Amino acid sequence: MSIRTVATTPFGDQKPGTSGLRKKVAVFQTAKYLENFVQAVFDTIVVPAGATLTLGGDGRYLNREAIQVILRMAAANGFAKVLVGQGGILSTPAASCVIRKYATFGGLILSASHNPGGPEGDFGIKYNTANGGPAPEKTTDAIFARSKALTRYRIVDAPDIDLDRLGTQAVDGMVVEVIDPVADYAELMESLFDFSAIRDLFAGGFAICFDAMHAVTGPYAKEILERRLGARAGSVINGVPLEDFGEGHPDPNLTYAHQLVEIMYQTNDANPAPDLGAASDGDGDRNMILGRGFFVTPSDSLAVIAANATLAPGYAKGIAGIARSMPTSAAADRVAQKLGVPCYETPTGWKFFGNLMDAGQVTLCGEESFGTGSDHVREKDGLWAVLFWLNILASRRQPVEQILEAHWAAFGRNVYSRHDHEALPTDVANGIMDQVRGAFATLPGKTFGNYTVKVCDDFSYTDPIDGSVSTGQGLRIIFADGSRIVFRLSGTGTEGATLRLYLEAFEADPSRQRGDAQLLLADLIAIADEISGLRARSGRERPTVIT
Repeated sequence: MSIRTVATTPFGDQKPGTSGLRKKVAVFQTAKYLENFVQAVFDTIVVPAGATLTLGGDGRYLNREAIQVILRMAAANGFAKVLVGQGGILSTPAASCVIRKYATFGGLILSASHNPGGPEGDFGIKYNTANGGPAPEKTTDAIFARSKALTRYRIVDAPDIDLDRLGTQAVDGMVVEVIDPVADYAELMESLFDFSAIRDLFAGGFAICFDAMHAVTGPYAKEILERRLGARAGSVINGVPLEDFGEGHPDPNLTYAHQLVEIMYQTNDANPAPDLGAASDGDGDRNMILGRGFFVTPSDSLAVIAANATLAPGYAKGIAGIARSMPTSAAADRVAQKLGVPCYETPTGWKFFGNLMDAGQVTLCGEESFGTGSDHVREKDGLWAVLFWLNILASRRQPVEQILEAHWAAFGRNVYSRHDHEALPTDVANGIMDQVRGAFATLPGKTFGNYTVKVCDDFSYTDPIDGSVSTGQGLRIIFADGSRIVFRLSGTGTEGATLRLYLEAFEADPSRQRGDAQLLLADLIAIADEISGLRARSGRERPTVIT
C-alpha cells in the first residue's frame, strides 16, 4: 500500500448545513480544503471493513478532479469498493437509489444543487448515510467538530482512473466500479409508474417539453422520456450536462427557466405550446411543473400528487401520510385530512422527512422550494415528480389547468407565493429579521385591513421519531383566517444572504380562486413590508425571484 499521511492545519469555517458544504470553486481549490473535509467525514463515520461507498455528482466544474481525489482518499481510509457514476455523473436522487439498492455505506454527492457552476461558480459536497438520505445534524455537527481538530489526512499515490469506461478498475487495491448512472434509477421509476399508459399518452399526440437546464437530469430524461416512454425526439431541451450549466442558473423557477416559460406561454395557434412543461435543477432533485400558460406552485403540485396518488401503481394501496416543510402551503394538509392520514409540518431540509419515512409514518413529502418526493428514495426527486404528473395526466386525460381547477373546487385554493431576495448584505438581512422579531410583542390582535394577527412565533420542531429539537426555523405571522406571512433566511447561497418571504391566503369560494397570485396576495405583500421595512432596508423595489 502507498498510503501517505499528509500534515494539514485544522480549519473551522466549513460547517455543513442541511444541504452539505457549499463554497465558491476557488475555495475548494485552496490547498488541502477538499481533502480536509473528506477526511473529517471519513474520520466521523468510521469506515467498517469491507465497506462500499457511492460516489458521483452533477457534472459541474471541478466534479471530475474532486472524484479522483476522493477515490484515492477512500482507498487510504479503508473502503473496499466504490461505485461511481460514469463520467462522474449521479443525480442526487439516483445516488440515493444506488445507496439503497446496493446497501452501500452511504455516499458522497458532489453538488451545489441549483447554484451556478463554472470556474467562478459554486461547488459542494455532502455525505448521505446508508438509508440514502442526507446525514442528520448530529453527524454534520460531528464532522464540523472533527474538521476543527484535524491535523492530517490520508491518501494513496495512484494514477487517475478512467471515469468514462464502464466496469471495474482498481485504486491501490480498492475496487472501483464505474456504473451506468441512469439504469438503476430508470428501473426504479418503471416499478412505480404506469409506463404503458404514459406511452399511450405520448402515442396519442401528447407533447412535453422538459428543460434539463444543461444539468445532470438531461441523460435521465432522454433515456426515460424519449427512449423508454416514446416522447417525441427533442422533447428534452438543454439536455447535455455542462460544467457551467451553459452559463445559466440551474434553478427550475419562472425566472431562471425562462426558455421553458416562453415555450409554455406562447399563444401561436399554428404552433401551440406543449401539453406539459417541466424542468429540473443542477443535481436533479428539484422540479417545476407547467401547463399551457399555467404555472403549478410546488405546494399545489404536492397536494395534487397526494390526492391522485393511487393512480400510480407504486402507490395504488394508498399513502401512509404526508410531510411538508413549514414554509410550504397548507394545501397538502387539506388532502391529508380528507384521506384520513397524518400531515407533518417540519423544518426545511430533507433529512427531517427521512426520519418519518424510515419509521413508515409518511409516503409523500414536499418543500415549497420546488422539491417533491416519496419514500422510494431519501431525497427529493425532480424527474420522479414529472413522471407522477405524466401518470396522472395519462389516467385523467385532462389538461394541467383543469386538474388544478378541479382540485381547488374540491379542497379550496391556498393562494401562495415566495419572494426571494438574493445576495443581500448579511447585516441587512439580519436587520430585517430582527425588525420582524422585535415586532412580535405588539402584533397579536393587531388588524391590518381584513387581516387580524392571531399569533407570531419563531418556528421550532421536535422530531417525533428521535426527539431532536430544531429551533430558529423561520418567523411566522399567522392571521385569524389562517393566512400566513413567513420570513426565513436560506442557507443555500454562497454569497451574502438570501431572505425568503412566504405569503399564503386560503380561498374556499371557487368563483374567487382564479387569478394571478401576486394580485390576490397584494394586501399581504403590503403588510409584510410594513412590518419588516424590507424595501426600505434592502433598497430594492422587487424581489430577485418571485414564484
